[in-house]
Amino acid sequence: MFAKLLSLGLMGMNSFIVEVETDTSQGMPAFDVVGLPDAAVRESRERVRSCIKNCSMEFPVSRITVNLAPADMRKEGAVYDLPIMLSLLCSTMQLPKIGLDCAFIGELSLDGELRPINGVLPMTIKARQEGLKTIYVPFTNAPEASVVEGIDVIGVKNVRQLFLHLTGESKIEPSKPADFFAEPGNVVMPDFSEVRGQVQARRAIEVAAAGGHNVILIGSPGAGKSMLAKRIPSILPDMTFEESIETTKIHSIAGTLPQGVSLIRTRPFRAPHHNASSTALAGGGSYPGPGEVSLAHNGVLFLDELPEFSKQSMEMLRQPLEDGQITISRAAGRLTYPCSFMLVAAMNPCRCGYYGHPTKSCICSKSSVEKYLSRISGPLLDRLDIHIEVPPVEFADLSHKLPSESSAEIRKRVNAARKIQQERFEGMGFSCNARITPAVIRNVCAMTDSAQALLKNAFDKLGLSARAYDRILKVARTIADLDSSEKINSEHIAEAVRYRSLDRKYWGG
Repeated sequence: MFAKLLSLGLMGMNSFIVEVETDTSQGMPAFDVVGLPDAAVRESRERVRSCIKNCSMEFPVSRITVNLAPADMRKEGAVYDLPIMLSLLCSTMQLPKIGLDCAFIGELSLDGELRPINGVLPMTIKARQEGLKTIYVPFTNAPEASVVEGIDVIGVKNVRQLFLHLTGESKIEPSKPADFFAEPGNVVMPDFSEVRGQVQARRAIEVAAAGGHNVILIGSPGAGKSMLAKRIPSILPDMTFEESIETTKIHSIAGTLPQGVSLIRTRPFRAPHHNASSTALAGGGSYPGPGEVSLAHNGVLFLDELPEFSKQSMEMLRQPLEDGQITISRAAGRLTYPCSFMLVAAMNPCRCGYYGHPTKSCICSKSSVEKYLSRISGPLLDRLDIHIEVPPVEFADLSHKLPSESSAEIRKRVNAARKIQQERFEGMGFSCNARITPAVIRNVCAMTDSAQALLKNAFDKLGLSARAYDRILKVARTIADLDSSEKINSEHIAEAVRYRSLDRKYWGG
């Protein structure tokens, strides 16, 4: 007997329909799965066999062939356990015929429970795009899938429950769609009101958040670099629905979506350790999966102790910072993941950490300082829009009883600047100043004559590169937006140039 039903597979950020065809015939008992399955799919034979027996159903003593079509696309993971079992039961007439207007995904335990799987959101989106009416997913994955409108999501706890549903004895109600605009639960985030002093660094970070700019913080140990960086998500603009969907898709594929969370609504903050490999940052594996740069998409990637990262890891960042996406090539395939993130790096000014400290002596030689700082290449440094010193906090600031300005107040100004940018760049494919393309930079970064003269003087004296010139223009555009100024004035250029002064002070520019 022959039976066919639908499932879904993943290839990077995209999903595809898989037809699960099962044929049972006379002959020597065998159970073969074909259609380019990986090891996890081939092992599904034993999970399906044990599950059917332990759920008091009959496993056929016959020759069984399961084909996963299209046969030229690699199938991986335990996602096909459920559809393989159901198609086998249909082919042996233990279940009524299942229509091709629904799809099934899920991993089976040996006693019939359904375990959660990765990538449910992109699979559900694909099912809706293909016109399917219903998708059956593990119960734990139902909140994630219910974000997609226009398709019924059935959360299944176990095989017995699904069997009764398909035979019409006890129906399972579809999951209620998640409301993106509902007020989120109490999300506790570090607040800038807890930061003492650091007026200049706070201002630089506000500018970076308002324009989506990359920033590097340089200061001695204990100055508060990490403290400042961890509070950046609290002042970033609210995520749009499209950003939330795309971010959730990446975390769903990577298996990092928290249990019970339907949509990621707060911007990601990823802080990998400095011993992380370039593969961990970029993504990869035998079948390319997303790395830290993609998991930080639409959020913040914080690299503490930047010079301690390997040279390969640091140089790998150059393409993602420039293009907002990363392409990973492996023997199993070539996949592209989005990675439009705000890079925040922190570092000491030397190996001991006290070069230029007002009260503590640095024990590093001049050549040692230069060697330590030279670990960061010029091309990578050029891609960091804002370089800011974080000086030690003075006692008067630490002992001050009044709280600093809160994240909520800073966020209001950031949101206002971002709104200006979104209106300016509508229909251009980007929405913040950090992503301005060379084709439009001269039009959107109009300067006064005095600003033009000041920028020329700074360019000549600092020996800036063409890329650094563009970065200064973009940062100045953001500062002007914070001031609600249509044109870039000389004071905006002056502030933007100050955020590049570390080129001269530390790197000999």
